[in-house]
Amino acid sequence: MYAVIEQGGKQHKVTEGDRLNIDLVDVAPDATQIELDKVLFIGDGETSRIGTPYVDGAKVIASFKGTAEEAVVKGEKLYVTHFRRRKNSKSRVGHRQKYLEVTIDKIEA
Repeated sequence: MYAVIEQGGKQHKVTEGDRLNIDLVDVAPDATQIELDKVLFIGDGETSRIGTPYVDGAKVIASFKGTAEEAVVKGEKLYVTHFRRRKNSKSRVGHRQKYLEVTIDKIEA
């Protein structure tokens, strides 16, 4: 069984046991699980359910190891460069996105 979920403006195809990095969200300090309820599609080979826009009553349970602060990982460093020709003007700014690393435990349909 797999599902397509929407989180942080992105869509992810997930199955049970998958590990993925989602955009950083606010969770309680003592929480160990997060519930993702924006499920767009659920399929298991023979049958499938497509949401309009979300599947009613479906949710994906994901957990992270340790506390939420320990599950934060950093993405790769990106550099944005602005350059104006013949103006002696250029700038370079770096950015590094933070993600929450989760493991998909259960897909409830």
